[in-house]
Amino acid sequence: MRLKVIACKVLYREISLLSASSEHIIDVSYLRQGFHDTPAYLNELLQKEIDNIDRCEDTYSYLPPDDERDFDAILLGYGLCSNAVVGLRSERYKLVIPRAHDCATLLLGSKERYKQLFDEASGGIYWYSAGWNENAVMPSRGRVEKLRVEYEEKYGEDNAEYLMEMEQNWLKEYKSCTFIDWPALHNDKQIAFTKDCAAYLNWEYDQQMGDDGLMRAFLSGEWDEERFLVIEPGQRIAQSYDSGIFAAAEME
Repeated sequence: MRLKVIACKVLYREISLLSASSEHIIDVSYLRQGFHDTPAYLNELLQKEIDNIDRCEDTYSYLPPDDERDFDAILLGYGLCSNAVVGLRSERYKLVIPRAHDCATLLLGSKERYKQLFDEASGGIYWYSAGWNENAVMPSRGRVEKLRVEYEEKYGEDNAEYLMEMEQNWLKEYKSCTFIDWPALHNDKQIAFTKDCAAYLNWEYDQQMGDDGLMRAFLSGEWDEERFLVIEPGQRIAQSYDSGIFAAAEME
């Protein structure tokens, strides 16, 4: 198969690893992580990428209309991500998305394992991985110090202190952080960075072994209904509000 993948850049290492050994042709486009902060805008960007592929105007890979190398499906390397994927549709291709709330599920290997760890921590886990550390501004000593300087320059010392207190309030909602480590991508520097973040923020540090089963199946075309939503051209992704996370819906 020839598969087009649109994915968050925090999954760059894992998708690259699995794509390199795949028997299929995996064509990947990455969007930067920061768009998650504005889900409506991320939805708009993702739909634009899908529309471009439908029109054979993919920004990253050119395929003429009716080319024999056409894609068999478009794969979305995202979870629900604050509803950023709800409503996405293709007029020409199948859309495939893992049943996941966020990228941590893809790294852990299943939504069941994600839920187990989430429940054990009463929801208060901040997830770290090599991809997140490299592509996002993670809670850390550096982030706090940088923000303080920016606030002081823009708003003055007194206002900066107030804004920093607001910043600390949401950080206090978390009690622990978990680094997801894949054996094939083990990185001591990233683990050391995460431990330093935990110590600075007074969080408990945990480390979980990642599982490539879900992402390997995703990139191999093994799309069973339990783990993936596959929708046909003309349908759209909807939220299911149950353990399945996603459902197919007809266009309105």
